[in-house]
Parts: sequence; C-alpha cells; structure tokens
Amino acid sequence: MTDWTEQYRPSSLSELRGNDSAVDDVREWARDWDDHGEAAVLHGSPGIGKTSAAHALAADLGWETVELNASDQRTADEIERYAGRAASNTTLGGGGRQLVIVDEADNIHGNYDRGGAGAVTRLVKEARQPVVLIANDYYDMSRGLRNATREIEFRDVSARSIRPVLRDLCRKEGIEFETAALERIAEQNDGDLRGAVNDLQAVAEGREQLTVEHVVTSDRDQTVELFPFLDLVMKETNDAREALQTSYDVDETPDDLLAWIEENVPKEYSGAALARAYDSLANGNRWLGVVRATQEYSYWRYAGDALAAGVAAARDTTGGGWTRWTRPTFYHSNTNTADDVVREIARHEGTSMATARREILPFLSTITHHCKPREPTVQMAAAYELEEEHVSFVTGSGETTNKVQSIVADGGQRRAELVEEHAGGAFEQAAAQTDASETADDSGLVSEPGEDVGGSAEGDGADETDADGDEDDAEEDQSGLTDFM
Repeated sequence: MTDWTEQYRPSSLSELRGNDSAVDDVREWARDWDDHGEAAVLHGSPGIGKTSAAHALAADLGWETVELNASDQRTADEIERYAGRAASNTTLGGGGRQLVIVDEADNIHGNYDRGGAGAVTRLVKEARQPVVLIANDYYDMSRGLRNATREIEFRDVSARSIRPVLRDLCRKEGIEFETAALERIAEQNDGDLRGAVNDLQAVAEGREQLTVEHVVTSDRDQTVELFPFLDLVMKETNDAREALQTSYDVDETPDDLLAWIEENVPKEYSGAALARAYDSLANGNRWLGVVRATQEYSYWRYAGDALAAGVAAARDTTGGGWTRWTRPTFYHSNTNTADDVVREIARHEGTSMATARREILPFLSTITHHCKPREPTVQMAAAYELEEEHVSFVTGSGETTNKVQSIVADGGQRRAELVEEHAGGAFEQAAAQTDASETADDSGLVSEPGEDVGGSAEGDGADETDADGDEDDAEEDQSGLTDFM
C-alpha cells in the first residue's frame, strides 16, 4: 500500500495549500539567494508542508537536492560528511544550484550530540549552496543558529484549506464522496494537513464511494477503552490479527500503548514468552524512533503491528482473572524529570540525548525496577549524580520513601569514594601539606618569599604544572555507569 502523503506530495510550490505568505517568502528567499547567501529555516507544527515546500522549491527551480535528517546524522562528523560537502561544492553536473535540506534541525542539542549543533551553525554560515533548515520548534534551535538564518514561519493549515486537498485526492483515486465526509475529516485534523490525508486514506482506500457515515462509523469505532485493550492483548487472546484490529480502535497513540504494555507485560508473561514479548516491543520502539526522526506518521502502523500483534502472539496460552494495570513510569506528567535524567545520562556517557532516551533509559528502568536489586540502583545514582526525584522516576518507586533516599545517599558516598580513588592520593598529599604547614607555623619556621623550604622552587613549579595537567585531564574524562560497576 502506497502512502498517499508521499504519492501525492506537491511537485511545485503552486500546489501547496494554506501557507501562501510563507510560500511567497520561500520564493523570494530563493530568488535573491545570490545576493544575500543566507540559509533559511522553515518552522511550524508537524504535517503542514515545510519539507514538501523545500522539495517543491527545488523542483520549480531545477535545483538538485541533498537531504539530511539531523535526528539521524547528528554529530559534527556526520553532518559535515553528509551535508557539509554538498553545501561547499558545485552540483554534480557542474552547473546550477544544489539545495541542502536539513530536517529536524531543532532536534540536536549542543554537547550532548557531540558538536552537532555547532556543525549545523558552521554549515549555514560557510555554505556556498542554498541551505534550508526544517524545524518544528524555532526556539529549540540555538541562538547562534537562529541569528545565522532567515526565519520563515509556516502556520497550521485551516480546515478550509484542507478540504480542497482531500477533494483532489478522492478524484485522483476515483472515489465518489459526500462533501460532509470530507468536511468532517478536515475539521478533525484542523491544522494538520498530513494527518487529514492519512485519515482519508485509512477510511477511503478500497472504497468506490465515501459517505459521512463511513467517517462517523470510523470515529465511533474508536471507543475501545485502554484497560480492556490491555486485557485482550496480554491475557485474553494470542490471535495476532484480533489484537491488531483492536489496537486501531483504541484512542491512544502507539507511543502511549507501547508504554502501557511495556510497563505491565511482566505481570502476565514470564520466561520465553516474556522474552518474545520484549523483542516485539523493541521492534515497535525502533519504528517509533523512525516516526520521531522522519515525522512520517504512516510508520505508526508498523509499531502497532509489533506492540499489539507481536505481544499477543508471544504467549502460548491465554489467561484469566483480574489484573491491576499500572500507569507507565515514563508518562506525560514526568516530562521535565525525564529530560533531566536523559540529559545527565547523555552527559556522562558521551551519547546523544536521543540515544540516552531510546536505548539507555529503558535498560536502566528494567534493571532497577522498584530499586531491586539495590546495588545496581546505587551504582546508577552514583554514575549519573541522580537526586531522589530522578531515582524515583527511573525505578518507579516513591520519591519520599526511605528506600529511595538511602539509595541516593549511598550513591553520593559511592561517587565521593570513586573520585578520591581516581585522584591518585592527591587528597592525602593535600592533607599532609596542610599538616606540615601547621607544624611549621607552630615551630615558628616561616619561610620568606622565594626561600626554599623542603624543596626547590623549580620542583614546586613542576608539581603545579603536573597538577594542572591532571585537572585538565580529569575535566575531559566522562564517568559513565561502567566506572561504578
């Protein structure tokens, strides 16, 4: 099945709907690029045509395109390898222009992405080819990058502008339609053109006629409650098709469904079945990563296959009785705490925040669930300098419990011991020097400036140089979880 958002992507700026002012600004920027040489940043909500506008511009002007997704190639080396050369060179044919498109430009964050933000800033300042950055949140970009680009804001697409697009798609697909059906889809997706196209494809594909009843029925079908869905997938059926079809009727995103299943699956699964279920959830998580990186929500269906069909099929038998489903540890109200934890993990491990969030944090949550076993939890708190709220977030234990507070205290002590161990006796030397100084003061032996007491001035200078060097090395080293294991 071909994704309509790709199949019918605008091939010219004149085909874009709902952002006439922004489209005019894009045309003007490209027309005058030889004079100003600035990069442009197209920003606004997902699904409103920013990336489509960049590609349509290139098609209108006959420019080649080189596209980079900053969520995937996010380090300085990767950005310079993929986009830097293109921005500095002439086209492959030796003439014309080459448009460098950097998608998800707001999704790289300074030191956590190993110089990625700085590399993008250098790219736009030094490029000899036009560069377009795509961002959802303009102010998530660094100030230096904002100052180096021309801002072009894309606004949400109104339902009034969405309706003609849906009408054109129905005609191209040979589908008769009731105007009220298209109006309903447009109203439901007010602001999100891509979402409206995806909804239209979901309800209309395979039909010769689309009525408002089809759309209303589709809405009405999304009434399966969350807990009955969890009962079905993890207890009542191992029929993959039934689980998958039911997932379509739950009014939750695949991200949330995966979080709920991941949190609760150990309650019903064990042994080989649990391992198979986690394999399916890991596969679903990879697809969700693709969605976040590309903003192509059509990939949600593959995540749904894994989290519903895969988990249901992982069991050999069905279960019964009542299960108390618990809220996921990583849920919306914990967003700020989650960001703090991810930031600390990324800083200490030398990874990107995306890697810390998608790969390391779920692993830590699994091995320290409810602070059991205790020792790895203490090691984690020490490694990442976590406070009570952070340990509570990762483990799912109460922040004010004695268990969490004692773990944080022991983690602080563990870290202090490791710092002292890595200092190579520097603390003992400092203490000895202090004692010697106090002894000299007590005996009345106070040296004059420049006088050699207990060693030459040159020797002292060498020691200071070595100490400075050690301090510099210590600042450059990053301590990760393995240092505490």
